[in-house]
This record gives sequence, C-alpha cells and structure tokens, in this order.
Amino acid sequence: MTGAPIGRNSPPPGARSLSAHSTWFNGIVYTTAVPSRADGSFELGDIRAQAELTLENLARDLRDADSSMADILHLTIYLADIADWASFNESYVRHVPKPYPCRCAVGVAALAIPGMRVEVTALAARAG
Repeated sequence: MTGAPIGRNSPPPGARSLSAHSTWFNGIVYTTAVPSRADGSFELGDIRAQAELTLENLARDLRDADSSMADILHLTIYLADIADWASFNESYVRHVPKPYPCRCAVGVAALAIPGMRVEVTALAARAG
C-alpha cells in the first residue's frame, strides 16, 4: 500500500446492498451498476428498461465519484442472455459518448437477483 487514501461512496444507511456504489484509488474509480431504483427495488422488465436504468445508475455513481461516462476506461457488461447484446447497445450509444471506451460483454447463466438481465462494472479516470 502506498499510503494513498481509498475513497468510497457507500449506499445510504439501511440499504440492502453489501457493496459501495463506487471505490477509488490513485485516480481510478471502480464501480458496478445494476437496474436498481432509488427505493431499493429492481427494474425487472425487459432488457431496454433494465439497460436504461443501469446506465443511469452508472452515470450517477461516476458523477458522485468525480468522474463521468466520458471518463470510462473499461466497461464489462454481464448479460443473462447474450442475445440481449443489440438491445443493450441501443441504450449504450445514448449514454456513453464517443470515443467509446474499451469494453467486453459476457453472457452469464444468471445474475444475483432473479429476473435481472444486466449488470455492468466500470473502471474510470477520476478528476483531480
């Protein structure tokens, strides 16, 4: 450890999450976003609705960590059905500005919440 501080944006007290919204160290933000609403419930509709909310949450978490969607260095997209890739991309191009970051998509057997179709993890540069 270099002695540099580790920063965290933790969920509000009483939230069900066992994860910080974002963590940063040495100018890099690490974050994961899911299709969760402010009240803690999940959007479990179609992939388009889930992708929109997930990317909105990602943008909020990055902003709260002094970063942005334009500062994403790498994005990993986990899809419960890889056939949802094209539909996810419809939301992606509206939320992530060009030039697009490095990214990958992974088809998975299931995600942590039944009915959840997408989860993303991002590494982003942090201002300052």
